[in-house]
Amino acid sequence: MLFALLLIIVSCKTDKPEPILEDEFAAVIPPEDLKEFGFNLNDYIVKRDTIRNGDSFGLIMERYNVGYSKVFQIAEETRKDFDIRKLQVGKPYTVLCSKDSIQQALSFIYQPNREEYVVLNFKDSIHAFTSRKPIKYVEKEFTGVITSNISQTLSDQGVSLILAYKMSDIYAWSIDFTRLQPNDHFKVIYTDKYIDDTIYAGVDKIKAAYFEHKSEPFYAFEFEIDSDKGIHDYFNEKAHNLRRAFLKAPVEYKRISSRFNLNRRIALYGNKVRPHKGTDFAAAIGTPIRSTANGTVTKSAYTRGNGNYVKIRHNSAYETQYLHMKSQNVKAGQYVKQGDIIGWVGMTGNTSGPHVCYRFWKNGKQVDPFLQKLPQSEPISDSLKVKYLDFIKPLKLQIDAIKIRNSTILDSSPEDLITHLD
Repeated sequence: MLFALLLIIVSCKTDKPEPILEDEFAAVIPPEDLKEFGFNLNDYIVKRDTIRNGDSFGLIMERYNVGYSKVFQIAEETRKDFDIRKLQVGKPYTVLCSKDSIQQALSFIYQPNREEYVVLNFKDSIHAFTSRKPIKYVEKEFTGVITSNISQTLSDQGVSLILAYKMSDIYAWSIDFTRLQPNDHFKVIYTDKYIDDTIYAGVDKIKAAYFEHKSEPFYAFEFEIDSDKGIHDYFNEKAHNLRRAFLKAPVEYKRISSRFNLNRRIALYGNKVRPHKGTDFAAAIGTPIRSTANGTVTKSAYTRGNGNYVKIRHNSAYETQYLHMKSQNVKAGQYVKQGDIIGWVGMTGNTSGPHVCYRFWKNGKQVDPFLQKLPQSEPISDSLKVKYLDFIKPLKLQIDAIKIRNSTILDSSPEDLITHLD
């Protein structure tokens, strides 16, 4: 009974597993003196795999010749440090086995994400700990000339499209990225993140950017405005905040399929006036929906007309609502920041196609957000302005010195390499 109970207790969690890309966690293993997870892997037979449907810690250990009584002991003595029931399907693990004919497991390493790993070591004494792999940040420069859109410009050179998303977020109130002009051009200084020197983990952040749109220049520099809370924002060369209190749109949309219109008539309803008090942004199912401003979620629910929806109160004057979601990512009472993902585009409720209906309240009345004079974000404080202008001087010199080239990526020099161990 004890062993049967153990198999149930340690069953891995299979509901809504996080998807991972094939080979996302693949590591390059040199032939000599390999060290990983704090172990010299040459001392072991190394087995790598991913959690599969139906797997549990007990079943995995059984494959590597560890008896149930030992499994129960490991589970009991490490439960304060790691709950082995939280293994998720698709996540990678490594088993270090003895270098003999039995090849018995001596250590189990589980990776809940690409940076963190959990070690259950039972070679001698039993103990568990969580650690992180070394992270290296590499500064890079990229320049591009728009021919069709910024995503195409980046993908043509094999650069992550996350860079385009980050740039469109920075310039959300300055440049409409759906209406870029041929020969608009840009320069950007950013950092890429690598795990264990070899595994690319994506774009980390943009340090500085320059975008020339319709012959008008737009600078952007990242600056920490609250060191205690770790809050960063982007400002131009004159220390003006690039953001508004509200984003223009809650999604990366293909088109506006229906605008705010109090006099809308629909033939299907006898050409009667049926006001549309929202703005419909057409987008593919599963597209992330983001909060357009900081605020507190007041509703995360379902109704027949709205489908899955979220409503957020931003302050005493403004509220926003997001309708027809595939699913929500927040709960009532939760505080969200501008840009946080609150759900995903769907077709729930009364709708004929995938979109998000974005509704906007001002002083209790639904209004067209595009006709409002929305407030600016908090300006940089006078006490920080001098510090900011000094901070951006070398960055502005660096970005001004970058020559515009037709979609050419430039790696920074070795002395620009930024290395940090997390």
